Amino acid sequence: MFQIISDGGCDFTKEEALRHNVEIVPFYVTFDGETHLKEGVDITNEEFFIRLSTEKNLFPKTSQPTPQDYINAYEPYLKAGKNIISLTISSKLSGTYNSATLAANMMKEEYPNRTILVIDSLNCAVGQGLILREIIKMRDNGIMITKAADIAKEIIKTTRIYFTLDSLEYLRRGGRVGPTTAFVGNLLGLRPVLHIVDGAVEQLESVQGKKKVLQLMEDGIVDALKDDLHNVSLCIGHILRNDDAIAFKASIEGALGTKITNPIAEIDATIGTHAGPGALAVAYCKKYESLVRR
Repeated sequence: MFQIISDGGCDFTKEEALRHNVEIVPFYVTFDGETHLKEGVDITNEEFFIRLSTEKNLFPKTSQPTPQDYINAYEPYLKAGKNIISLTISSKLSGTYNSATLAANMMKEEYPNRTILVIDSLNCAVGQGLILREIIKMRDNGIMITKAADIAKEIIKTTRIYFTLDSLEYLRRGGRVGPTTAFVGNLLGLRPVLHIVDGAVEQLESVQGKKKVLQLMEDGIVDALKDDLHNVSLCIGHILRNDDAIAFKASIEGALGTKITNPIAEIDATIGTHAGPGALAVAYCKKYESLVRR
């Protein structure tokens, strides 16, 4: 049985990671450019986002785990004789894949009989989390590491994530949109619908009003999945909007006529720095079993 390692972009809680025997390598966040805190270790997501929403002149930065962080994560399992699948956030959003790969190459010299397979999720947040859940199921069902990695890459091709924001302000702070665009968008109550295409974030639509944007996202999910419900896994994520996430989940369940069994996820600070409090996301992917049967 192989060990699974993921960076913090998967939005797993400590409890969930422990329950599923997944090692999480956290990102770093800094508020002053000097003190770097491990996300989920030195500062919780809630603490981070409360500071982000209350301190208007705050411009936090996030940074990827270092190769040494990955070496520290890999080595105990290699010493114990285990092989490793290491899943990372999209390489187009972070350099984590490079850190994980560099560490893997260094460790292969010291442990030539062990296997470390680094997989770029080409996704983030709840999308990455769904891919991780399928890898967990494959490991727990006894699928060998190489086959599991091959299937995971097929799952990645089927993974879609859509998210919307309360405000364009945090994209402005991070330099992702200009100040004029943010001002006009916020003035008109425009809420963007973003998605990931080939590992990069793109804007799909811009809708006036929260109710309309959530309906647009729901309609898109229903249209995409209505004929293939048994073969897909879904997840809802949010930033400091648990009640909204619960209601959104219930609405999608009603429209699809099925339950979403994955727990609602709290989106991590890495994505949240640019998305800001109030973000809501929905993601889906093919279950690995449906790909094995083909």
